Amino acid sequence: MTTAGTRKKRSERTIDEYLLSEQQLEDMYYHMLLARRLNERMLALNRQGRAAFVIAGVGQEAAQVGAAMALKLGTDYLAPYYRDLGMNLVFGMTAREAMLNLLAKRDDPNSYGRQMPSHWGNTERRIVTQSSVVATQLLHATGIGLGAKMRKDPLVVLTCCGEGSTSRGDFHEALNFSAIHRLPVIFYVQNNGYAISMRNEKEMPVPNVADRARAYNMNSAMVDGMDAIAVYQTVRPAVDQARNGGGPFLIEAKCYRLWPHSSDDDDSRYRPKKELEEWTKKDPVSSFRTRVETDGIFPKADLDEIEERVAEEVREATQWALMQPDPEPEDALGYVYKEL
Repeated sequence: MTTAGTRKKRSERTIDEYLLSEQQLEDMYYHMLLARRLNERMLALNRQGRAAFVIAGVGQEAAQVGAAMALKLGTDYLAPYYRDLGMNLVFGMTAREAMLNLLAKRDDPNSYGRQMPSHWGNTERRIVTQSSVVATQLLHATGIGLGAKMRKDPLVVLTCCGEGSTSRGDFHEALNFSAIHRLPVIFYVQNNGYAISMRNEKEMPVPNVADRARAYNMNSAMVDGMDAIAVYQTVRPAVDQARNGGGPFLIEAKCYRLWPHSSDDDDSRYRPKKELEEWTKKDPVSSFRTRVETDGIFPKADLDEIEERVAEEVREATQWALMQPDPEPEDALGYVYKEL
């Protein structure tokens, strides 16, 4: 199986306009493309009756990958939400592991087949296990941030949610506590325009989630979530500030969900076809490829090679995962209490 670690290493020369190296730009495209192709295969498996449920991040790959790449792997924590496949891939999840999670296989490293798909968690990678109840991860991130400050541990926690989650009390409690104690937490909201079927204007009385930072005396920023490079350039300074004692940050990435809320959703019932068509023209994966190719960073042949590698990786991971064992009934009894 081809992985990011086995691919040809590029020059570490920093591209001034991007503030990223050639290798980072290649990794950015690779992870966005892998997230997209995995989601496409996952939906196909769902329609074939092989996967029970899919909740994808199609359209949000740039918002996820650009932000995750601004963190320090092995040091910083990620408290994701259910769409954050792209972030998990940056943090080290493989295509095989993503498929094990989708199919609830026994060896899924996220929950060993106990949770529904897209409930991420990995202790070694510092990915915090999440709940089915939205926004609870924001409080978990706040707790990790408090512990880090008490230990004087220079780590940062990035926690994610959709804009719909900002209507829950957990969001406001987490921001309030983090601001009071100036904790190293980045609250990262991927505003995709809809809380399932409800548009922004029906979810909140302010035009931007970032506007809410003023109530907590917290720094904030908004960024085009369809542009991975802009996302990285926005999140990285916030991470550096938090790491150096500057307190929490609220960042809103304006993006768009190109697919229905989930494999069980019919989005034609609540959003106009014309709106979806216009946003599809801004597809973050194809837009990124066009940009780096037009700017002469990568030749077409190199980008085609990445496409081919990713296609093979997803194909192999799917075939392999389908053959892996399902959990046994008695497996449900493990990991309930601390194992002695």
